[in-house]
Amino acid sequence: MNASSRLIDAGQLRDLARDLLTAAGVPAGTAATVSASLVEADLAGHGSHGVRRLMPYVEKIEAGVIVPDARPDVVSRRGATAVVSGRRGFGQVAAGLATAEAARLAAAHAAGVVAVRECNHVGRLGEYAATLAAQGLVAQVVGNADPTVAPYGGHRRMLGTNPMAWAVPRAGGAAVVMDWATAAIAEGKLGLLLAGGSRAPEGVVVDPEGRPSTDPADFYRGGALLPFGGHKGYGLSVLIELVGGLLTGTGTACSPEYDGTFGTVITAVDISAFVPLDDYVAQVESFCEALRASGPGVIVPGEPEAEARAARLKEGIPVPAPVWDELGVLAARLGVPRPEAPRPVAGR
Repeated sequence: MNASSRLIDAGQLRDLARDLLTAAGVPAGTAATVSASLVEADLAGHGSHGVRRLMPYVEKIEAGVIVPDARPDVVSRRGATAVVSGRRGFGQVAAGLATAEAARLAAAHAAGVVAVRECNHVGRLGEYAATLAAQGLVAQVVGNADPTVAPYGGHRRMLGTNPMAWAVPRAGGAAVVMDWATAAIAEGKLGLLLAGGSRAPEGVVVDPEGRPSTDPADFYRGGALLPFGGHKGYGLSVLIELVGGLLTGTGTACSPEYDGTFGTVITAVDISAFVPLDDYVAQVESFCEALRASGPGVIVPGEPEAEARAARLKEGIPVPAPVWDELGVLAARLGVPRPEAPRPVAGR
C-alpha cells in the first residue's frame, strides 16, 4: 500500500468527517463538535487523535459502545467541584461541557475541578487545557484508558496510556501547552507507524512474550506499550489511574470494575486569585523568550502545534494514504461522497 501522504483542505476534511458521522446516526450538532475536534488534532500535527479515529468511532457506534445521540449533563455540584456524566456518548461533547463547567467554577471559587464519568474517548487533552488557558486559567487534564501499557519491570497490560495535559496563557491568545501520554508512545501514533510500514523506536513496545520489539504489529498481536521514562512515567500513570479512574467511578484499567470508558478529571485555577493576570502573562512571555534565546534548538511547549496549525491551514493537512483509503472505505459503506483524491505532499 502506498504510504505517502496527501494534502487536503481543513474545511473539506472537517466536512467529510461531519458527513460520515451524520451518516452513522450522530446528531448534527454532535457530529460538528466531534469532527471539529478531530481536525483540530490533525491541524496541530497530532494525527494519532485526528480523522483516523473515525473508523473506530463508527465501529463503536455499531457495537453499541458509543451512544451517538447521548447528551452529557452535570449530575452533581459541591463547592468548587462537579461531576459530569457523558451518558456513554462522544467524549468530546462531555469534555467540552466539563471544560465549560470548570471555567464557571473557577470564576466563582478561584478554582474548579470536574470529574467526567461514562465518557468515551475525548480526543486530544491539550484542546481542553488550551481552551481554559485562553480564559486566563491554569489548566490540568488527566484521563485513564483501557489497559495497553505494562508497568515498569513487567510486560502485561495493566495501565492505560493515561495522558495528561497542562496549559497556561501566553500573550496574544496563545498558550504554553504540554500534552503527552504516560506511555512511551501513544497507541494512535503506533497505529500510524504500522499503517505507514515504519518501525517503532526502541524502548516503547514489547512483544507478547515481553521481549523488546520495534515492530508495531507486535503490540497488536498482544504485546504491550511501555511507560515513558521508566519508573517516572510509570509512577505518573499509576497516579492518573487513581485520580482519573477512581474519582470518576470508571475504575482502574486492569480491575474487574473498569467500565471501559475514559475517566477524565479537569482542573482550572484562576491566576488572578494569586497575581494580576497581565503581570503573570508578561512574565510567562519573558520566560519563553529567555528559553528560546538559550540555544538554537530550544522550543517552548505549544509552539510546534501552533506552527503546524498555521502551516496546515494555509497548505492543507497531510493525510497518510492508508488513512485516506480507510476514509474511502467508510464513505462507501455509509453512502457519503468523498472529495476527489487530494494532491500528494511535495517530494513524496
